[in-house]
Amino acid sequence: MGNEHRLLALLVFLVLGTGLAAAALGATRADRAGQGSVSGGRVDPREVVPTAPAGPDASAGRVSVACGRNAEGHWNEDNLVVSPGLRAGAHHTHAYVGNLSTDALSTDASLSASATSCVGGDRSTYYWPVLRRTDRPGDRGHEGAAGHGNTGEILPEESVAVEFRGNPVGKVVPMPRFLRAMTGDAVAYTAGSGADVRARWGCSGSPDRFTTRYPRCPAGQAVTRTLVFPSCWNGLDTTAPDHRSHLRFPSDRGVCPRDTFPVPELRLTLSYAVAPGVPIALDSFPEQRHSPATDHAMFVDVMTDAQMGALVACLNEGRACRT
Repeated sequence: MGNEHRLLALLVFLVLGTGLAAAALGATRADRAGQGSVSGGRVDPREVVPTAPAGPDASAGRVSVACGRNAEGHWNEDNLVVSPGLRAGAHHTHAYVGNLSTDALSTDASLSASATSCVGGDRSTYYWPVLRRTDRPGDRGHEGAAGHGNTGEILPEESVAVEFRGNPVGKVVPMPRFLRAMTGDAVAYTAGSGADVRARWGCSGSPDRFTTRYPRCPAGQAVTRTLVFPSCWNGLDTTAPDHRSHLRFPSDRGVCPRDTFPVPELRLTLSYAVAPGVPIALDSFPEQRHSPATDHAMFVDVMTDAQMGALVACLNEGRACRT
């Protein structure tokens, strides 16, 4: 009788395990299919569970940096953080605010001497891949120059919010000048792992709800992209061979990994006027099929010590500041 019970239990386990595995595989395939579609696979962010709010001991300071919305048309196919010195190393087009000279050949010295779109004098550079309308060919520069399937009219950002926040469980320390940072995974569609995916797509009417797919926003609401950067620094390096390991993300509760220190958390929020039904596509590597999950952004800190010190003080003191 004991052997029969064990055999029955084993049979039940195998049946349940097979069913769960099939369900998981089906979900994975469905998710990848949605990511790979430019116009399909959209989701209503109102159906997505909102992110958890900060705890009662959070450092509530926020600093907004007014840097415009790329009215200068600063675009190129370079990536100073990932491919320094390599022209067109991104294989897709990036849009910028902040430092007006940033390209693949920029140096710390050239960035320090450049003009900036930030009204308070912040010479940092903030950039991300452009978003396009695929139903319009476009006739401006960079609307066909990137190649690799990245064509169509570039959608201008209706607004670009550059914001720094504190850490939910402690004080932040200053970022070192010329710190390089990136967020997101430009090869998420083929990566086989979502570990580095940080895409947050949404609608302006639901600011606390996000998805990794292209959102289906109601008429009158803007499509949004929120790009949150890692905020736990190793205290030593301004960059790393993998462009990531010197900066890490905190836990869901805001705790930094061992041997790292909390620094200001950068958030970029981009908004676009997109009518319902208009096909959109994020610039990407060709094999990534314009997946919205590949959204990413880069940052180089070129603030002076005085500018960074004022930012940190505002965050640690729980104030709301604008520069």
